[in-house]
Amino acid sequence: MSSQDDRDDPQSASRRNFNRGMAALPLIGMPTLALANAKFPTATVNTTKLAITDTEVTVGQLHSATGTMAISETGSIQAERLAIEQINAMGGVLGRQIKIIQEDGASDWPTFAEKSKKLLVNDRVAAVFGCWTSASRKAVLPVFEKENGMLYYPTFYEGLEQSKNVIYTGQEATQQIIWGLDWVQKEKNAKSFFLIGSDYIWPRTSNKIARKHIENFQKGKVVGEEYYPLGHTNFNSLINKIKVAKPDCVYAIVVGGSNVAFYKQMKAAGLTSDKQLLLTISVTEDELLGIGGENCNGFYACMKYFQSLDNANNKKFVDAFKAKYGAKAVIGDVTQAAYLGPWLWKATVEKAGSFDVDKVAAASPGIEFKSAPEGYVKIHENHHLWSKARIGQIQADGQFKMIAESPNLIEPNPFPKGYQ
Repeated sequence: MSSQDDRDDPQSASRRNFNRGMAALPLIGMPTLALANAKFPTATVNTTKLAITDTEVTVGQLHSATGTMAISETGSIQAERLAIEQINAMGGVLGRQIKIIQEDGASDWPTFAEKSKKLLVNDRVAAVFGCWTSASRKAVLPVFEKENGMLYYPTFYEGLEQSKNVIYTGQEATQQIIWGLDWVQKEKNAKSFFLIGSDYIWPRTSNKIARKHIENFQKGKVVGEEYYPLGHTNFNSLINKIKVAKPDCVYAIVVGGSNVAFYKQMKAAGLTSDKQLLLTISVTEDELLGIGGENCNGFYACMKYFQSLDNANNKKFVDAFKAKYGAKAVIGDVTQAAYLGPWLWKATVEKAGSFDVDKVAAASPGIEFKSAPEGYVKIHENHHLWSKARIGQIQADGQFKMIAESPNLIEPNPFPKGYQ
């Protein structure tokens, strides 16, 4: 089966390619094979009638495989499937192989809610790995809380949320927005900012936090703030406003396919990195695959992970990902955070000795993943991860050159004082 076939049907990767990937499997700190293969009676580990047999446990995947967000979410689908395939090869979870039911949110928030209810009520899945946008997460959250499901959510987001039924494997505002703005002020002397976003919850709330930080804490100035619908492709008017405002820094939170038009039009208008400082928290290697690194070469992004990160864990992960999905496959921040979900769930289930959601939620704080590609991570009591923050500079080849990183793991704080 070709690499293109693998991308079309990630669950059916060839054994030859998978075996190459298994040579790169991260092993440090993972549960032993003996534990993974231990036999736990189904009646004991499943007291809430989830889709679990003596040999299988069923989980759900819920991402946008189609629509404007597919450019961003395809990597999450691939990474979760890679992790699950690796876990199954090690013996599964509590001796059970993981079976996947995949649903397509289709870049539509009501569809996400509908599909989440199907997965939890009809399919009785033990966990769901899914969503990307905050709009999709907000749409499914009432369903997960009502039906008592467990969601592993991989995207960096605005914070201001905490739920027993969600593990947030991406970063919240203090780990990305605030840290990145402090870096650009200190290192680039940025004092005036033009805020740009797609028109939904995450960009608007993130820019609200950014504005408060710029004005109240940095004593800087916001000289413009604009929002555009998902899928928007004509940014010429916005670019003219940027030229007139002359901000020290453009702070960009454009998502999905709109990024392609935005950055190409910025370059065509002459607003390249030698003339305009730009910091984004929404462009990863996944988006650059569509944008083209040459169209935003030299701009900056604040993330916790870049594919170019130089450590042994990441080398194994990148090798395994490319072995499964092809040499030209790229890995962005959210893709890596999605990869963490199945591993963290496996470790938590095995600590709890149960697939029951209440027991998994209670066992989550303190769960470690020492082999995370980004480096060591741990689940906080608030169900977010301790993670580092990093600044990368976009290169013409679509990769990032890492410029800076936080000296220590940043404690997650989804409700920072002074930003609500």
